[in-house]
Amino acid sequence: MRENKNSIGKNIFHLFYSTAFSSILNATSLIVLASFIRTDDYGRFSVVLAFAMIMAYLSEAGLNQIVLREGSKKEASISLVMASFIKLRIVLTLATLVIGFLLIHRIYPGDTELITLSYFLIIPLVTGISMQSVSITYFQMLEKMQYSGLIRIFSAGLLITVILAGKYFHINPMIVFLLYGSAYFFAGCFGIYLTFKTLTLSIKSPFYKGLRKNWVPFMMTGLLFILLPQIGPIVLEQTLTLKEVGYFAVAYRIPQALQQLPFIIAGAFFPVLFRLFQAGDHQQHLWKSISQVKLMMVSGMLATIPFYHLSDFIIGFLFGERWIETAFLLKILSLIMVFQGGSIALGDALTTRSLQSRRMIILAIGVVSGVLFYIVFSEFYGLIGAVAAGVLIELVLLFGFLLCHPDRIVLGKRVIVPYLTYFFICLLIIERFLSSVPFLAGSVHFILILSLVGLDKEWRRKSLGIWKNTPPV
Repeated sequence: MRENKNSIGKNIFHLFYSTAFSSILNATSLIVLASFIRTDDYGRFSVVLAFAMIMAYLSEAGLNQIVLREGSKKEASISLVMASFIKLRIVLTLATLVIGFLLIHRIYPGDTELITLSYFLIIPLVTGISMQSVSITYFQMLEKMQYSGLIRIFSAGLLITVILAGKYFHINPMIVFLLYGSAYFFAGCFGIYLTFKTLTLSIKSPFYKGLRKNWVPFMMTGLLFILLPQIGPIVLEQTLTLKEVGYFAVAYRIPQALQQLPFIIAGAFFPVLFRLFQAGDHQQHLWKSISQVKLMMVSGMLATIPFYHLSDFIIGFLFGERWIETAFLLKILSLIMVFQGGSIALGDALTTRSLQSRRMIILAIGVVSGVLFYIVFSEFYGLIGAVAAGVLIELVLLFGFLLCHPDRIVLGKRVIVPYLTYFFICLLIIERFLSSVPFLAGSVHFILILSLVGLDKEWRRKSLGIWKNTPPV
């Protein structure tokens, strides 16, 4: 399978349809869940889900990227790498569950309902994500993204099924939360089944020592990355009411779910960038990085447009009038996606150049500043301050990664500055003249962003090359 790797374009295609479909199902499940449980329950669920996602990462601890790094080496044995990877994941998952529940009991000693919810949701969810992660990383290493996509679709399909069943049969919310976590668990079992259909390994095989190299920077980077979207509900639970946390969570979950769009491109580029740098082709690595940043920023901008201009319509249509207060929150938070695509791509460029420690430092700055932003802004400005803090965090990350990149000037001039300038100039003009007609505003903005393909010399040159090389019908 190593010899029959997919091309970047083919992997992007597989990741696109699978991630788009699974993201729609995941977002729908959250919408349906919010439609039949109380606002306070949704706020409590959001807090526990934040803990679950942090614990799910700790069960991985940066190993996924190390496995991709080691698996990209010509002399590496995939069987040996995966056997060592699985052993470490089992140990980390068990340790994470034990330590995580000790912390939850310590932080919320009198909240019996929240602690019970934690057990119902976290155990199956963390275990399931750990199994899914092993399988997805294996197929990503082989650059066979169709299997990774199949696992994601299966997981999302199970999730929406159990949520719809909970609503239809009026199941107790606590049982619904258990089913929510169980969907991840059964999808993990499916992923493991697919993995061992093509992978043969021995648990008794010796440990692959390459997994230890630079593990700490990868582990800390991943932990900080997963903390960023989770610190909002955890911190705001201390400064706002549970009802307000629920409003924030509903608005924040949408751009968080759509974060998967730039990850489609990142997932296809990541193993290729590793391979180019390992081969010493630094110039080609830079050009691939520039292409990745451009694609991810444009995809983030296009994803932002409907949620910025049509936030009232979207919230009313999806959640109903009782959640309409979140419409303006969604409008502001949608801007996260503009910055997020670029920051993820720049972070990947650092990681694949063996500059993981720089990525770790910027993420640490982002987490610390994020906690301060959420506390201070929410104390003084309530929910508006909370969403402003969320956007500001992504801005800090984008320019932090840019400044840390050895080719910061090239990336800044070729992508970051011109693309952001173009997007926000278009936004200001459209807001000035078309804000009263949101559907027209969104359509015009969408067309203007797509026109970047024609305005960008590199994209125009590639498009002409593809056209010239296309055989006549």
